[in-house]
Amino acid sequence: MKPCAPPAHRRDHRAAARATAPLACAILLACALWAAPAAAALQYLDNGVIRVGVDMVRGGAIGYLSLSGTSDNVVNTRDLGRYIQQSYYSGPTPYIPAGAIQHPAYAGWGWNPVQAGDVYGDQGVVTGSSNDGTTLYLQARPKQWALRNVNADGLVEQWITLDAARVHVHCRLTNARADSTRYPARHQELPAIYTIGRLSHLYSYTGSAPFTGGAVTQIANSGPPWAYWSATENWSALVDAGGWGLGVVHAGATLTVGGFHGTPGSGGPLDDATGYLAPLQTEVLDQAIVYDYEYTLILGNLDTDIRAWAVAHAPAPGPSCVFTSGRAHCTTGNLTDGRAPYSGFWPLALDAADPQILLPPSLWQASDVPSILVTGAWRTQNATAEVFFAGADGAFSGDKRLEFAVIPDGQVRSYRLDLSAHPLYTGAISRLRLDPIVARSAGDAVDLYAITTASPAATPGRPAGNHFAIVATAAPNPFNPSTNIKFDVTRTGRVQVMVFDVRGRLVRTLLDETLPAGPATLAWDGRDDAGHPAAAGTYHARVQADRQAGLVRLMLLK
Repeated sequence: MKPCAPPAHRRDHRAAARATAPLACAILLACALWAAPAAAALQYLDNGVIRVGVDMVRGGAIGYLSLSGTSDNVVNTRDLGRYIQQSYYSGPTPYIPAGAIQHPAYAGWGWNPVQAGDVYGDQGVVTGSSNDGTTLYLQARPKQWALRNVNADGLVEQWITLDAARVHVHCRLTNARADSTRYPARHQELPAIYTIGRLSHLYSYTGSAPFTGGAVTQIANSGPPWAYWSATENWSALVDAGGWGLGVVHAGATLTVGGFHGTPGSGGPLDDATGYLAPLQTEVLDQAIVYDYEYTLILGNLDTDIRAWAVAHAPAPGPSCVFTSGRAHCTTGNLTDGRAPYSGFWPLALDAADPQILLPPSLWQASDVPSILVTGAWRTQNATAEVFFAGADGAFSGDKRLEFAVIPDGQVRSYRLDLSAHPLYTGAISRLRLDPIVARSAGDAVDLYAITTASPAATPGRPAGNHFAIVATAAPNPFNPSTNIKFDVTRTGRVQVMVFDVRGRLVRTLLDETLPAGPATLAWDGRDDAGHPAAAGTYHARVQADRQAGLVRLMLLK
């Protein structure tokens, strides 16, 4: 019997240890359950070179990509898990809200909203969209993958533009969970990509000298379980025997997962055979986080189109972690961090021995990054911190570290660390770790603003570049009957202020117009767009200016 491709294997990038027998059961169950999706309701962008389509009845997920003038769609849409789409992971595990039904093939599955829909075939719902022929925007409410028709508590948004044979996509998750538990960091698919079976050859550059023209690596995998690799040039591609196909570039994301399932070399959008790719970052997704990322899809030749564009747009080497609104892909150990989004910095309580901040994996030559800048405010008894560096093997050791003195008076300062002074700081460097204190005491804390290369921030807490997040506040809060929402935008432009309930449903649009740069205040009277009083409870006001955003939690009392 030829196995059909189950919705199960689309979500299995973490299931390497899952036994063969349960996976086989999931395949048979999915074959009995799943039928090919009904005809899509697609909205397109077409620039005369490529054509991309989003499915407006399946959460706005990307379900079509071809060269213009052809119908050769490279996206596999056999089930709702196989679109090119947003997909996120967090606790609890298992995640089964009261009254929810979990698919038996996913016993123990955690919190996992998926843009197109769930394993049962219930579809994500588009709640807003626009298409001016240049930018295709949409907002949608995803479904919890392993549950029957359970909406995620929050919204996803997506901005798509075209550039020659490239699709640029900006994604955003606005979380609005009632559960305030801090769950561990998980790998996030940024994004999840599934391709047709004809594109069965998987390539990436995985060497220790990125962007210098070294040979690419072909990755053999017949998952699930899928293969993991370090895409040190931030790209990977699934191509046909002639080297033509689909690549993904995600600047700053090196850890990647993927492979090929089924019979190589043939198969269309609704067939079993499929390739899979997902650039990964490891993230904590807070209760009310606003989480953004960007990626680029490229249709074309492996070398001259996909890799050449990635090399031409290589990010600057070295760390670029700015903590104005989130963790910048960093993870922690032996400390307690504040909840995102932040108000310009990352608050860290050093409440255990050996606190650590682990920067995301990357790869650069030591000679290209001789120094880094650490910006923060230390409130500690001890006045010594340290940075560890790892070579191409990713391993930290006590002989690869640099101590530096801090001034623990609570003032924001930038500390320049001359890494090149260390005799072992040579060759390929893959990761840094900041230990904010070498010997902790009760009550120690650090407000961390940035860990970057030696170019200093323009102002502590507001580094130069496109990393600024809008800081929004509300007073009184809790409130009854009204509250004032205050924010400050950095430049003149269109500003939207919207209030959502905890399930991500739009309650009130308070503002949608052009504002000058500077501070602003808006009142919310606790009513919805129809003028009806909102129920008592928790709401979230989101301030959005261009692609920068801020979120403030509101508590309405009765």
